[in-house]
Amino acid sequence: MPSPLATWHEDHIHFARLLDLLEGQIVRFNRGERPDYHLMETILYYLRNFGDSVHHPREDVAYARLVERDPDMQIVVSRLQQEHRVIATVGQALLERLNEAERDVISSRAALEAAGAMYLVYYRNHLSTEERYVMPRAAQLLTRGDWEAVEAAVPELADPLFGDATPRRFAMLRDLIDSEAQVAACTP
Repeated sequence: MPSPLATWHEDHIHFARLLDLLEGQIVRFNRGERPDYHLMETILYYLRNFGDSVHHPREDVAYARLVERDPDMQIVVSRLQQEHRVIATVGQALLERLNEAERDVISSRAALEAAGAMYLVYYRNHLSTEERYVMPRAAQLLTRGDWEAVEAAVPELADPLFGDATPRRFAMLRDLIDSEAQVAACTP
């Protein structure tokens, strides 16, 4: 079984891949093309329901333990916790704009573009900060007991997209990710 830190890092790799797919669709929208709104909504659904409900609460416990061990991390951790709230709020706003767009009732094209850009920028910056500053420090300072508290923070929930069993809701997205991975593996 992978360590909680390895799982945290693996989640980040998955989230980054989904953000790339989301960005590709937002670029299509920016060019005046019709993106795959269903794909975009599925990505957001996953990031909000797994990321915001499982991954981020576990990070919050790790952050608290890290600040106990290294009070100098408080500023970085406070910003990351604020980013969790911003990412959730902006994700909801983006989802609402996507729902409007899918029904062809876009109240503001600029609002959808802004929500998409803000979501991507915040999420990517957030992942980068964790990978560069927080995770190396957590690897150094957190104890087995700390990691057990992180794991206990949220009941065990299998990853619905990247886990062993993919629910029907995510089947199309999982197929897309798998097919792109196969193409990338075959490209020299």
